[in-house]
Amino acid sequence: MEQTETKLSISPEAIEEVKRLIAENNLPDTAGVRVGVRGGGCSGFTYTLNFDKKEASGDVVMEFGDVRLFVDPKSLLYLNGTTLEYTSGLQGKGFQFVNPNASSTCGCGESFSV
Repeated sequence: MEQTETKLSISPEAIEEVKRLIAENNLPDTAGVRVGVRGGGCSGFTYTLNFDKKEASGDVVMEFGDVRLFVDPKSLLYLNGTTLEYTSGLQGKGFQFVNPNASSTCGCGESFSV
């Protein structure tokens, strides 16, 4: 059986914001962004986004220049094809997940269902 590559992407704006936050928080060179999914939220699943000082055992690590994303294999099943965006418009600023696997999302955009 042919295995397809699972991956995420990150927008240039999100890369710049992650780099700024890593520098601002004096995180080590091994640091990265942990992207994940957990059960909960009004639509069934909730996105998680945190900094980790280094990858954990079993993580899938994706590098985008100086920015590293750490994802556990279970979360990657729900995040395959997702783009991490960063917006700073009139509606507020922050990271957003653009997930083609989500069949519906809640009004706040922090939870989804498949």
